[in-house]
Amino acid sequence: MNKKWIIGIIILLIIGGILLYIFFGNTSNNQPSEYTPSRTSANTTLADDSANNNSPNSNDTNNISNEQANEQNQNRTTQKTKVSSFSTPIVDDHENRITNIKITCSRISGTKVKAGEEFSFCDVVGQPSAEDGYKEAHAFVDGEVVNAIGGGNCQVSTTIYNAAKKIDGVEITERHEHGKEVGYIEMGKDATVAYDYYDLKFENHNDFTLELEAYIKNDKVCVDIYKIL
Repeated sequence: MNKKWIIGIIILLIIGGILLYIFFGNTSNNQPSEYTPSRTSANTTLADDSANNNSPNSNDTNNISNEQANEQNQNRTTQKTKVSSFSTPIVDDHENRITNIKITCSRISGTKVKAGEEFSFCDVVGQPSAEDGYKEAHAFVDGEVVNAIGGGNCQVSTTIYNAAKKIDGVEITERHEHGKEVGYIEMGKDATVAYDYYDLKFENHNDFTLELEAYIKNDKVCVDIYKIL
């Protein structure tokens, strides 16, 4: 073998070594890593996660539920059942008289008479005065028709009287008649009132509260009495 062939073989071996180094060296360096980072560090506890996320514990959840339940109980609408009603026709529709009746009805409406309590028309309505918006209108005084501040109040008290006396457990403790026909109800069924003189009173002997509502509807003075459950 001559010298040229020897040199050629050596060159081929060198080139082959270089190619092997390049191939196997790059392959080992490009192998994918088997390490996958965890979502939570191994040192992180459930308590840490709870604190970091600000999530409420079971006690907080129970407290929230109790608060919501209490609020719902407080907002629950009181159940009312109508136990009596009565109405009297408006036979004198003078503007001043209607104004007086409306003011008085607004003062009566919502009045509650608890078990064992006594209702007083004069205590609830008070003495009619021009400062409160009352006007002069027809009223009976000593059997005569005169103009008086608050004329028309007696029709409201009469309507209340007839509604209240129909309820079992209600006792009429004070009532006065006009002494003559008033036009909106039969003789003997009226209830006159005059502050510091004549009052309409009744006692609630039931074991529940009564609530009064008074209003004008269809040219009538109306009174509804409810049982509060």
